[in-house]
Amino acid sequence: MQYDTDTQLAQESSEVSQKLAFDWSRLLAPLLVALDAQLDVRLVRTFLATIAVIIQFRNRAQGLLLSELGAYLLSPQHAPAGTKRISHLLRSSKWSSVLSERFLWQRADARLEELEELEEQQSQALCLWDGSVLEKAESAKVEGLCAVRSSKAKRLRKLKPGLFNQLSGPPIVVRAREWTAVMLAGLKQAPTVVTMKWWSRKGQYATTQRQVEQALLVRLAGAWGERVLPVFDRGDASRNWLAALQEAEVRFLIRWQKGHGVWDAAGQERKIWQLIRGKRPQERREVYDARLHSTRLMGINVLSFRHPGYAAPLWLVVARPGGGKEPWYLVTNTPVTSLDEGWRMIFAYARRWPIALAFRYTKCERALESPRLWKWHNRIKLLLMVTLASVFLVSLLHPLLEPTRQWLLRHCCHRPGKRCREATAPLYRLRWAISRLWQDFNPRDFLVLPKSSG
Repeated sequence: MQYDTDTQLAQESSEVSQKLAFDWSRLLAPLLVALDAQLDVRLVRTFLATIAVIIQFRNRAQGLLLSELGAYLLSPQHAPAGTKRISHLLRSSKWSSVLSERFLWQRADARLEELEELEEQQSQALCLWDGSVLEKAESAKVEGLCAVRSSKAKRLRKLKPGLFNQLSGPPIVVRAREWTAVMLAGLKQAPTVVTMKWWSRKGQYATTQRQVEQALLVRLAGAWGERVLPVFDRGDASRNWLAALQEAEVRFLIRWQKGHGVWDAAGQERKIWQLIRGKRPQERREVYDARLHSTRLMGINVLSFRHPGYAAPLWLVVARPGGGKEPWYLVTNTPVTSLDEGWRMIFAYARRWPIALAFRYTKCERALESPRLWKWHNRIKLLLMVTLASVFLVSLLHPLLEPTRQWLLRHCCHRPGKRCREATAPLYRLRWAISRLWQDFNPRDFLVLPKSSG
């Protein structure tokens, strides 16, 4: 009986591995066809297999070393040959990272059409913006590094209860690359990566944050216009950015800090927090807190105001959580004529949290600090391949793949905790499960390249 059970489990594992490899090949089919038109078929096969290896090999310190990936691509005995294959792929001048970026935009276009087909999601497709840094503190001669404030050091120096002699002082500056990301999401659906941009303020490829963001904004406005609602955090709350948004003629939702200066309805200059000083919430509702897994009472205030850097009226939606917590000051150019529309703006900003989790997941799980590639373009190619691996993992959250997802979590990454069982987006466990599955059933045996029309 035990033999029959083990045999059946091995057969199911082989079938699931084959299905995942087929889904992976099908998801990347448009990109593979574009690569096949420019590269030798052996390099295209290496491209597909390398991304599968990136999913399979989990190691934060060495996860993207070409020598380690080469050992998984072929075998430990043939690691030099596997490393050479990946190196030839990344150094090839016949293709660039533009192909991967174009593929991500095409997937985002298709995803936007799906969101618009859902009646309850009309006018609520959200374009989430955020920025971070990709630190390489120990390096000095890698192309494209610039000085940034270390987000890791800032997190470690954050005041924590129960500790003493905590560090303080000016920010710690390290070498790194700047990182800007844009994602597309609905109010309830899983987010989709639109683009990942790594850039630098120094060297041959030097640029500025405003140039990068304005280029993305122009492309977004030309492709989608008012079909999406861009959502920004407090780092984008400035007079210059308001002018850029007005010039692009897009809708937006930005969280501002309470000290920003604005004009009230009477034309007098006020701090934004003074607009609601002494006013009670216009309405209170029980709102579910996904982080605390409980409901809490939240108030709301909605009013219009003017800003010297923006010609049209603006609306302020204030979410007041109470309990001594700082309110959310949300500013939008979309007319908010009712409290229901104000609540939708609050829920839209709360939906911005997945992009912050995407940064955390990518840094912690994808080993982005480990590559040892000197050339700028080669490193960008590898980082976008890592992004494509994350796109595949997120695609497994689709409701139609629920049976496959549950099988993986049950047989390859079992966790008894209630919190793990109830997680809506178990990306960490999914990668662990696929990694263990593909150690026994090599995905290279099932990967199929789509046929080019040429």
